[in-house]
Amino acid sequence: MTAWTAVCGGGSVIFLGMALLFAVLKGKAAILIAGFNTMPKEQRKQYDTERMSKDQRNAFVLWAVILGSGSLLSFLTASQNAAVLSGIIWLIAFFRDVHLDEEKAFGKYRLK
Repeated sequence: MTAWTAVCGGGSVIFLGMALLFAVLKGKAAILIAGFNTMPKEQRKQYDTERMSKDQRNAFVLWAVILGSGSLLSFLTASQNAAVLSGIIWLIAFFRDVHLDEEKAFGKYRLK
């Protein structure tokens, strides 16, 4: 087993654990989302925390699948290429969801 296989496998387990946490806590888990937890309480009430948690849970599951499949393929082929490729795909998926602007990050969750 290569180091990349282990890294992808470990990341997959961590993201599955986070997805489980968001699935169990539902809307209460929204406080764990970076940027949302720094908002004042009054402002946080203006957002759909159930939907935020569901979307974050789905992102964690997607990331776990990407890394887990890379780890498994790397292990089965005894080559680190699949793990490295899955790491690159994960980075693309991760940075696609990163927003520095609060409105871009949480605007779609604002209650009307």
